[in-house]
Amino acid sequence: MGFTNKAKNRADKLTGQAKEKIGEMTNNPRLRNEGKADQVKSNLKTTAEKIKDTFRK
Repeated sequence: MGFTNKAKNRADKLTGQAKEKIGEMTNNPRLRNEGKADQVKSNLKTTAEKIKDTFRK
């Protein structure tokens, strides 16, 4: 996995965590769920990149 992809995935995860926390603090379920979805998407991208790296070796 390239550095750029790692950085983008980490940024997506941090953004998701921030959205989730803000949603919890403001009692906004839409924002909270959007943050959770961003985190899941980031984790899936990271996993896919790791799988691709495994098959490249």
